[in-house]
Amino acid sequence: MRWRSSVAKGTCDVDQPVATADARETMQIVIVGHVDHGKSTLVGRLLADTGVLGDGKLEKVRATCERQGKVFEYAFLLDALEAEQDQGITIDAARVFFRSDSRDYIIIDAPGHIEFLKNMVTGAARAEAAVLLIDAKEGVRENSRRHGYLLGMLGIRQVAVVVNKMDLVGFDRAHFDGIVTEYRAFLAEVGITPAHFIPMAARSGDNVASRSASTPWYDGPTVLEAVDGFRKAPARTDLPLRMPVQDVYKWGHRGDDARIIAGRVEAGAVRVGERVLFSPSNKTATVASIERWAAPTPEVGEAGRSVGVTLDQQLFIERGEIMSHLHDAPEVGTRLRVNLFWLGRRAMEPSRVYKLKLATAATEVRIAQIHRVLDASDLQTHGDKPRVDRHDVADLELVTRHAIAFDRNEDNEATGRFVIVDGYDIAGGGIVRELVPDEQHALRMHSRLRDVEWVRGDITAGQRAEQNGHPATLVMITGGHGVGKHALARALESVLARSGHHAYLLDGKNVFLGVDADLALDDRDELVRRFGEVAHLLLDAGMLVVSTTNVIGLADHRAIETLVAPAPVFAVHLGADGAGERAALHFEANVAVDGAVVGIVDELRRRGRLRPR
Repeated sequence: MRWRSSVAKGTCDVDQPVATADARETMQIVIVGHVDHGKSTLVGRLLADTGVLGDGKLEKVRATCERQGKVFEYAFLLDALEAEQDQGITIDAARVFFRSDSRDYIIIDAPGHIEFLKNMVTGAARAEAAVLLIDAKEGVRENSRRHGYLLGMLGIRQVAVVVNKMDLVGFDRAHFDGIVTEYRAFLAEVGITPAHFIPMAARSGDNVASRSASTPWYDGPTVLEAVDGFRKAPARTDLPLRMPVQDVYKWGHRGDDARIIAGRVEAGAVRVGERVLFSPSNKTATVASIERWAAPTPEVGEAGRSVGVTLDQQLFIERGEIMSHLHDAPEVGTRLRVNLFWLGRRAMEPSRVYKLKLATAATEVRIAQIHRVLDASDLQTHGDKPRVDRHDVADLELVTRHAIAFDRNEDNEATGRFVIVDGYDIAGGGIVRELVPDEQHALRMHSRLRDVEWVRGDITAGQRAEQNGHPATLVMITGGHGVGKHALARALESVLARSGHHAYLLDGKNVFLGVDADLALDDRDELVRRFGEVAHLLLDAGMLVVSTTNVIGLADHRAIETLVAPAPVFAVHLGADGAGERAALHFEANVAVDGAVVGIVDELRRRGRLRPR
């Protein structure tokens, strides 16, 4: 390994790594702390004490300072941004490359001023571990607590707390112990157990890279030893395969009109011949080839590479799905327990709808429950706050309009972090802590297992759609008793069939009389499951299924959607009750059948679900 200039965005020349054949382990750490607590001085001191600067570089900076009439500070090695020099504060999360005998580091020097918390969050979000500074003389400040809380909310559990400027308090052990007691108690509240508390004086180098004679009472590691002791996160190539689908292209360069599913392999690796699963649609196929633009086709697509994938069958895959291996798939659901940091000028409120973007997926989202909020103004935790204000950090449960695929952040950062869009602005971001099972979770897991193990014939869904002249679709007629559902469904099936479509009326009563003959009428869950499975079979055969039933309640139609996914469901609701809020079309109860059928057919054709005229 050798090094070359310079500090990212800086003017002081500092070496950075150049890839060589003897590439070593690299870790990203973030250094956070209140403004003026000594972050830049610590980083500068680490660079100087470990010899990273190279011959003559430190002396050059000293000479520059002397020429300008300034007293040399180690922070000058980093304070190179013009704006930083103007304002005396770090405004960006500048990256510094650094090395010890054990490994290479990328140090993220995150700003400590409250106005730049967004930058601090951005920097910390990329880190595997953190060093948190506290000024020994000033003690624990508001930002000290805020930064600790943010590290906890971002899921960073490897933390060393450094009490800086111990020289200003005479290296007094009792003073140090007081800060340790106060801050350890606070971190315990946010779920962080620091690996070490280290007394330090960055300016003089005490306990930075070498032990200080001024702290004979301290027997812990130096700062350098502490960061060397952090555990390295698993390499992305060692994680389960995750490739969020960016887009799907039709590409006929081999004369086969292949569909190339494009995306960036965020974790793991995919090889030609492997079976893969797309979530949340549960579609499976075998990888036929891996494509790269203007390059030979590789046998493997690894983490960090953007590739195209062709499959052994033509599937309708959409942007936002995540490709994985069958045995290690991401979570799928509509409810997510998250930690969120809010930067929007307008508060985030449960009554409003936002957009959630996670990897390449985007869906409407709203707050289902606020568990607790850390108020940025008083640093108090509120369990009953009805909204999330600017700079608040919150523990929330979000509910999405459609099921999405994701991972817990601690399992995979690329598919475990998200942003929230309010209007046209990115207003917040956070990490996924866990899936919250919704009422469809059991059915969703059932349908995933069923689809993965499904024995398919040689005729694909695309070939059936080509033969039929239309894709499979479930048309669900919903509404209360006596609103005219059955008459409308019969008329619609008749019109569709007479116009050459492969349509079939699936009435719930028929399923109950046959498939459900061994069930009691009050065994609702099993009634729903069997109705959905019958619909799934007909849709797998490429049919246009027109369904209606009074046996299954209105609330159960969402379960049907889960069971037949990824086949699209087109809901038509009759009546004025609110149960049809998710329907594509609404009609009054006992609407004129002929007119309603025309409206349904027109809308289905507009959506590409029927034969072209």
